[in-house]
Amino acid sequence: MTELYTDHHASALDAADPLRHFRDEFHLPLHDGAPQAYFVGNSLGLQPKGARAHVEEVLDKWAREAVEGHFTGSAQWMPYHELVRDPLARVVGAQPSEVVAMNSLTANLHFMLVSFYRPTPERPVLLMEAGAFPSDRYALESQLRFHGFDPAEALIEVQPDNADGTFSMAAIERAIAKHGPRLATIVWPGVQYRTGQAFDLKEIARLGHAAGAVVGFDLAHGVGNLPLQLHDAGADFAVWCHYKYMNAGPGAVAGCFVHERHARTDRPRFAGWWGNDASVRFRMGPQFSPTPGADGWQLSNPPILGLAPLRASLEQFDRATLPALRAKSERLTGYLEQLIDADLRDVLQVATPRDPAQRGCQLSIRVIGGRERGRELFDVLAARGVLGDWREPDVIRISPVPLYNSFADVLRFARTVKEWRDGR
Repeated sequence: MTELYTDHHASALDAADPLRHFRDEFHLPLHDGAPQAYFVGNSLGLQPKGARAHVEEVLDKWAREAVEGHFTGSAQWMPYHELVRDPLARVVGAQPSEVVAMNSLTANLHFMLVSFYRPTPERPVLLMEAGAFPSDRYALESQLRFHGFDPAEALIEVQPDNADGTFSMAAIERAIAKHGPRLATIVWPGVQYRTGQAFDLKEIARLGHAAGAVVGFDLAHGVGNLPLQLHDAGADFAVWCHYKYMNAGPGAVAGCFVHERHARTDRPRFAGWWGNDASVRFRMGPQFSPTPGADGWQLSNPPILGLAPLRASLEQFDRATLPALRAKSERLTGYLEQLIDADLRDVLQVATPRDPAQRGCQLSIRVIGGRERGRELFDVLAARGVLGDWREPDVIRISPVPLYNSFADVLRFARTVKEWRDGR
């Protein structure tokens, strides 16, 4: 057994981790009475222990004050969404006026496309990556049909050009150049959900804008995972969810970014009362005057109970800081990669880029031997309390999250794979 595979080595790494105490701030699912090795933060993050107090605060206020809760106390409901604005802006690298927590991810994507996909017969094309998360493809295809265009002609899906199924920047650049004269809008992921590949958002935005296109990003797997600089990257818009790395709970209220250059835009949008200028909102007039910035894309008053857990999560991110979380994330995935290279290369193939700059928490792993063998290993891992997730046709996603995963968790995964292999 190499030193990498010893309890002593993993324990030393955990002891040297300045963020190790955050693990105690989460509810860890149990397996046979002991904590799971939970590697599914890329799908649903664990519950911060502080979330309950924020939810109960809302429930207690509702019980005591009913409608008056909108206007009383430090967490009054009328401006409640503003409580998450500044910390959320810090997480995504934006100006506070550029972000808003609202709706769900795909709803926000549709609302953004209403404003930022304005096709003409000369420029009808939407560009995305091949193999995108299905909801994104459904949204883009339906937008094309809504505007009267044929997706077979106007939806361009860029194919991965690397042997491992990832994309080179050259492939993205070629696609933008090829379709530039007809290109209306680009929607690209911050992190590709299946492979875990992370992208240079600033360069993609630059290329898209140079071609005359609008550029937006789906950051479902990027927010809370990578240190983002959305304002400086220059994207026109971005959307994301908060139930993965942001740990705000199942179906959590999602997030949206609109660059400040569009703060006062005459682009069309679907309007709602809550997006109307707050200074005149309660005059109940017929004229819609959007609030400048991202708030102007809101439709209805926010779900207070849904926003409450996000407050707990953002408090943790402020204390941990994204640079520190990113540094630990690189150590965790690096350790996982070392363990695979040391003794599991005959079993596992990492499909995520080796370059840490091109990935976040997630390593997508293929089991050598095909789907049947992969499913066998996945089921064995789950039966032994090591939980990743499966993506067809042949990928196990393992995502060590720096807020709550440990180096001992990573070692447990590798040991379980080793025991399975040696026992077959």
